[in-house]
This record gives sequence, C-alpha cells and structure tokens, in this order.
Amino acid sequence: MLSDLLANNKAWAKQMEERHPGFFKELAAQQKPEYLWIGCSDSRVPANEIVGMMPGELFVHRNIANMVLHTDLNCLSVIHFAVDVLKVKHIIVCGHYGCGGVRASLGNADLGLIDNWLRHLKDVAYANQEILNGQEDENARVDRFCELNVIAQVSNVCKTKPVQRAWKTGQELSVHGWIYGIEDGVIKDLKVDASSVDCMPELYRVD
Repeated sequence: MLSDLLANNKAWAKQMEERHPGFFKELAAQQKPEYLWIGCSDSRVPANEIVGMMPGELFVHRNIANMVLHTDLNCLSVIHFAVDVLKVKHIIVCGHYGCGGVRASLGNADLGLIDNWLRHLKDVAYANQEILNGQEDENARVDRFCELNVIAQVSNVCKTKPVQRAWKTGQELSVHGWIYGIEDGVIKDLKVDASSVDCMPELYRVD
C-alpha cells in the first residue's frame, strides 16, 4: 500500500531528526558530496546503504546494467553536474554479480524496446568473446561479464569531456570500478582506477 510508504517516510524523518537534530535544515541548505555513484537500477543494490552513507554524501545515477554511453544525455548531464558543479573527487562505477541486464544481453530473445539498450552490452560482450567463451558455466560467464562491463564503463567515464577537462585543469578526480555481491553484500574493487588522461588511448583524448 502506498499509504504504508508514506507512513514509513514520516517515521524515518522523525527518527533522523531525533538522531541528528537539524539534519534536514542543514541538508536543504547545500549538498557537498565527494562521490558520484553510477550503478544499476536493480532494487537489491541501494547505493547509500551498501556503503554506509547518509543522504547528501553520495550523488547517484542508476540505469539498467550501470552503463555510461556517449549518447545518453541523462548520464552525461549527471557526470557534468557532479564534476563541474559539485566538484566530486571520486566517480564510482559499481555493477553487481548476477545482473539481469547482463544476462539478457548474452541471449538472443526478442525483449522489445530494451533490446536497443542491451545492444550496447552486446558490443562489450563481442569485444570480450574469447574471455567469455572460456567460461563453461553460465553463471560464471554472466558474473565475469558483469566485471568486464564495469571495466568498459569506467573507460567510458574517462572518455567524457567533463572528466577530461577536470584532469586537464588539475581538478582532483579519480574514477573507480567496483562490483557488488548480492549474495554476501560485499563490494569487490576491480582495481581499474584512473586519475589522468594518461589512462586512455590518445584517440579518445580531447584537446
């Protein structure tokens, strides 16, 4: 029932104010997050909760399979605002194991409109087909692809103009790739950090 959600909200707001008097007034005055989180829309991966952060500490963008596409003005606008206005210091691309979008992209079923979105994932799979074909178990193949997709999206973040401008002007900014395990609640660092234009091929650099 929607009324339950509204009741839950009132109880949560009351509890927050009791624990942190003046919290909402302070929050309304400004937001100064140091992190941009680009994650999957999956309801089992709530960004703030899994990293133990309060409202106002994490700027969040989510879509199916945590993708960063050069044609997605929504995601690019979020990155622009986070980097140029909020001056975040870290951009985290966080995928998760067992991602339904990733799994669907490895198949050939006609899924309708979402096929246009999953096509970008298929491109990543095609570029990594040797690695994926080496996984005999389907679940292992999906999970490995989840990791490879995060790595690809970290690269895509680095190719965006706001990120490259920040690096060229000396703004403190790093990009990271993580993956979350729904079965154990633990985040794995994929060790694909980037903090300068030197991390990408020259062809993608913006003068």
